[in-house]
Amino acid sequence: MYISDMTHFLNEKGNIPKEMPTEARELASFFALVVDCTTKTMPLKLTPTAIRCFNRGCHGLINTTLKPNKKEIHWYCPECENEGVINNWEGTKWNNNKK
Repeated sequence: MYISDMTHFLNEKGNIPKEMPTEARELASFFALVVDCTTKTMPLKLTPTAIRCFNRGCHGLINTTLKPNKKEIHWYCPECENEGVINNWEGTKWNNNKK
């Protein structure tokens, strides 16, 4: 299980740095997609998205939900069971539910 803090992948301007190693940048971009997609609908149960799993050889689509505390986004691939949570996404530019 991946436990991720979105702010650890961002520079002082809130962007994913171009200088970041390729694998880290790709993972950060995946997390950004998950935050973007999840905050458009704010699902309270695991809901399918159009985001492909990043596990090599897996062709599954990611499901996402907001945890009951609404501070964590849980993502899960039903095909390979890859999963994780993303914290500290609220202040990022991928949050579509800014209030």
